[in-house]
Amino acid sequence: MTTIAFTGGHVLPIDAEPFDGTVMVTDGVISAIGPKAKVPRGAEVVDATGQWVLPGFVDAHTHLGTHEEAEGWAGSDVNEMTDPVTAQVRALDAINPKETGFADALAGGVTAVCVNPGSGNVVGGLCVAIHTHGDVVDEMVLRSPAGLKSALGENPKRVYGDKKTMPSTRLGTAAVLRQAFVEAQNYVAKRKAAKGDFDARNLTHEAVASVLAGEIPWRQHAHRADDIATALRVAEEFGYELVLDHGTEAHLVAKQIAQRGVPVLIGPLFTSRSKVELRERSLANPAKLARAGVTISIITDHPVVPINFLVHQATLAVKEGLDRDTALRAITLNPAKVIGIDDKVGSLAKGKYGDIVLWSGDPLDVMQRAQRVFIKGQEVYSYSADEANAPSSS
Repeated sequence: MTTIAFTGGHVLPIDAEPFDGTVMVTDGVISAIGPKAKVPRGAEVVDATGQWVLPGFVDAHTHLGTHEEAEGWAGSDVNEMTDPVTAQVRALDAINPKETGFADALAGGVTAVCVNPGSGNVVGGLCVAIHTHGDVVDEMVLRSPAGLKSALGENPKRVYGDKKTMPSTRLGTAAVLRQAFVEAQNYVAKRKAAKGDFDARNLTHEAVASVLAGEIPWRQHAHRADDIATALRVAEEFGYELVLDHGTEAHLVAKQIAQRGVPVLIGPLFTSRSKVELRERSLANPAKLARAGVTISIITDHPVVPINFLVHQATLAVKEGLDRDTALRAITLNPAKVIGIDDKVGSLAKGKYGDIVLWSGDPLDVMQRAQRVFIKGQEVYSYSADEANAPSSS
């Protein structure tokens, strides 16, 4: 049994009151936490005096490892844009854990992410929740699948409109979406009627059926308010767990979203208004949603916004009116709940993984940094001022 004790730090558990004290991790899991937690003999001690101790951040919408930076087409595996419905493809099968974005994630204190397929298709494929450090992606998995990605709005309309095939309009996109659910329902009904003699498996229908069965959430890419209304309408028709990704205009229909208890993963927030859907993009929108009673998470959509900027988006959202406690929950416990891994990560609590980040100070102060990062009690990142300030080689 291996125990590591983080002592003397200012601890922000997220789901409990802050305190000055100790967090203990035994065999990768938090075994004790509190101002008076006793350090057993033989434990490794990490002196966190003067530092802030937080859970690793969680980004619930990324393309980490599937849309590799500076690799061009060779590292772009985020969209299988050959059919508007590719529910059967898995982000898990395209992740390169050696992509440079993983190092950036650790430097930004991000220890868990959800990797999503892209938004070129109406139904893009299965998402996966993973840790941000490891040699083989299978060993990094926290939940697979963690959702099924779908897209409304400009992206599928543009991709298939350019191909002169359906869907080329919003009404066509909605029709393709509804047809995918109907076909999955029919598939399930035939399988039940066959009473065990049904051999003709269909991975596409099985993936959509898992959403209808309540096993995973439907991850709906939607920016504009009218697309969000369509997402709510279809979810009510077929009765599945809906998560709204992006939600650029979600504040315009916040009442309807809050009434249905649908969470919004808002972002990316550090982008230009490069298309019509983004004309309402504002760092003030997270606060508007939270005040309306919507549960929010903040996302980077990495590499759209570099993943190490996740906390900076939260900081500037606070500057524009978001409550600071809500901002921290929006990059820890809230996204962990959305992707179904809050029993493992997202807060510091007994029984959860020892995913711990030591910060030089308040992480919502842009001058502070993640100094040491631990996943399951193992150190995976340490900031070196000498290395950071070294001149680049020519």
